[in-house]
Amino acid sequence: MLIGILSLGPKLYTTRRLVEAGRKLSHKVRIINTLACDLYVERGKPTIAYRGKPLKVPDVILPRIGASITQYGLTVVNQFDMMDVPVVNNSVPIARARDKLRSLQLLARFDLDVPKTLITRRGDDLDSCVERLGGYPVIMKILQGTQGVGVMIAQSRTEAASVLDAMWELGQDIMLQEFIRESKGKDVRALVVGDQVVAAMSRVAQRGEFRSNIHRGAKGKALKLDAAYTEAAIKAARVMGLEIAGVDLLLGKHGPKLMEVNSSPGLEGLEAATGRDIATDMMAHVVAFAEARQRGWQKQRLI
Repeated sequence: MLIGILSLGPKLYTTRRLVEAGRKLSHKVRIINTLACDLYVERGKPTIAYRGKPLKVPDVILPRIGASITQYGLTVVNQFDMMDVPVVNNSVPIARARDKLRSLQLLARFDLDVPKTLITRRGDDLDSCVERLGGYPVIMKILQGTQGVGVMIAQSRTEAASVLDAMWELGQDIMLQEFIRESKGKDVRALVVGDQVVAAMSRVAQRGEFRSNIHRGAKGKALKLDAAYTEAAIKAARVMGLEIAGVDLLLGKHGPKLMEVNSSPGLEGLEAATGRDIATDMMAHVVAFAEARQRGWQKQRLI
């Protein structure tokens, strides 16, 4: 099988590990630079040229779409989908996951517990919004961002109003979120592959930092999830429509609180913390997904 990985960074840890894992499973793996794809739309004949030449179409595509190229990346994913190439995490769930507010709307709609969240475009409503969230401090987040970028904490009305004014001036909507005090700079990252959590770790923020992202210096430690956290992570991935997802959960007083679902989860921190070959778990699922899709299409043709 020829597996295509959409990625801008062939030397990035996760991309490199996925290539190694695919080849270990005796498959061919090709890294496809998303921005080097030219998309041709013609009646009944959607095609892709790669660096100006016809692309040998892979048997399955695994998108690794970075935040900086979200829109073009989704367009490329759509084109592969229109060409009947199985895509693990297609454009709709990727777009859902990239929008933090939309993610929370969906998770809450399907009865998953999320931090209380508000969005407003009226500075006059700031006091009532913060009161509904339980008072200061409050977390403030831009709607799109990764690795803790665009996540701030406001300890007072002055700080919150200043952030809102600055973000609105830049054309950015921003959401306000309750501060989960009991989490104390800790959260859980669970990696969902298919219908199971294949690895999980707790992340503890470094001193003086409230964000528990590995890229922000947090320390990861292998974790065996209890049933409530496992079920919440798997359900969150299903609600978002993702075959592979990194699910971030806060440690709430009454159980897990879903914070974020990532459609292109990194493996470096998880593999280091758990010592597990997670890349092979992912690539084995990519192959199984492609084979199942092909069987489904063949059955449809017979009918």
